[in-house]
Amino acid sequence: MTAQAKIRRWLPAILMMGIIFAFSSTLSSELPNFGLLDFLIKKTSHALGYAILALCFLHAVRRDEKARWYWLAFLLSVLYSATDEFHQGFVSGRHPSPIDAGIDSFGAMLALIFSRLLRLRT
Repeated sequence: MTAQAKIRRWLPAILMMGIIFAFSSTLSSELPNFGLLDFLIKKTSHALGYAILALCFLHAVRRDEKARWYWLAFLLSVLYSATDEFHQGFVSGRHPSPIDAGIDSFGAMLALIFSRLLRLRT
């Protein structure tokens, strides 16, 4: 695989990591408030963002249909979630949350399980 092809494979993951970083860099005073649905919308966004990131990682690392690539994509997602939570400790009005990291990991896991099941069915 050429260097250019490798970069193309990793580009979606890098873009998604940048989007997540930008959202987590937003000051708490600048975050929208969705009223009664605020908690649900924000936690669902965490899970969805990391679901997409996990699939992007899977695209970058998968070479065949072996399960190890799914595990690697999951591990990369969990590690990025941990660094993102650490980063939020430096953003005004934000704080690291193990609960958010768990929600991130759950979203990544669900996406990878569904992806694996779909690929096994075809």
